[in-house]
Amino acid sequence: MSIADNLQHIKATLPQHVTLVAVSKTKPNADLVEAYEAGQRIFGENKIQEMSQKWEDLPKDIEWHMIGHVQTNKVKYMAPFVHLVHGVDSFKLLKEINKQAKKNDRVIKCLLQIHIAEETTKFGLDSDELFTIIASDDFNALENIQVIGLMGMATFTDNKEQVRKEFRCLKTIFDELQRKIEGITTLSMGMSGDYKLAIEEGSTMVRIGSSIFGSR
Repeated sequence: MSIADNLQHIKATLPQHVTLVAVSKTKPNADLVEAYEAGQRIFGENKIQEMSQKWEDLPKDIEWHMIGHVQTNKVKYMAPFVHLVHGVDSFKLLKEINKQAKKNDRVIKCLLQIHIAEETTKFGLDSDELFTIIASDDFNALENIQVIGLMGMATFTDNKEQVRKEFRCLKTIFDELQRKIEGITTLSMGMSGDYKLAIEEGSTMVRIGSSIFGSR
């Protein structure tokens, strides 16, 4: 099946309120153009340099999402154009995004990454750290970022019940965050292998790569 067919097939399975991020990391521009011509406008990358190059080369109405782990010293390279940063896992990083957004006269949307998996290799805040950050005066002083929700990655396992439990835990934290601050609309959870489960548990944004572009 072509990339366009794959996209159509996946979009047919998504409820209207769920946003599809096509994970295009490591894929050549030709693949992204094929997806673009099939109507896809939101692409997710996990390396800032690669994303910056693609931003320069490809149509300007593409919405670029940074979905990988972000090093603070690289934020400046994506600050002029990035639409949404998914993996904000520390206040230090939030502060740097705010600083670089200000230099570019922009407000950058962010998702705070919550650690829900049982694997230690995954990044993220726990719920205590999250609520400490959002209650702080330092957080409220950041004028060039807008936190619009949360992101999380489930454990890489065939145990569906464990994955469901982790997604449910994230949704509970998301609901609590919605009660505490305004403008919380986005819950980014679910990838090619588990996105249907994630949607059942309340995801509003899924990150799908291999099911669209083929395996890496």
